[in-house]
Amino acid sequence: LNTHRSPLVVIIVTMDAGDLVVKPLRDFAKSSARLIKRCTKPDRKEYFAICSRTALGFIVMGFIGFFVKLLFIPINQIIVGG
Repeated sequence: LNTHRSPLVVIIVTMDAGDLVVKPLRDFAKSSARLIKRCTKPDRKEYFAICSRTALGFIVMGFIGFFVKLLFIPINQIIVGG
């Protein structure tokens, strides 16, 4: 009979079932509260920079999608033969 237990089994047996659930949630809540306290609302200049870069990204991705579609229409016509 093997009486040797692995360390994982010993840790799980010795910990409360509540600790397995409560401790990670408590740690998550503490780190989330710390993050919220450090966050600041962007000022007008920073907000404008974020919005303009996001809009530029949308425009660039739209042009890329348009040109890819424009490129594949003739290729699809050649493959399908229609």
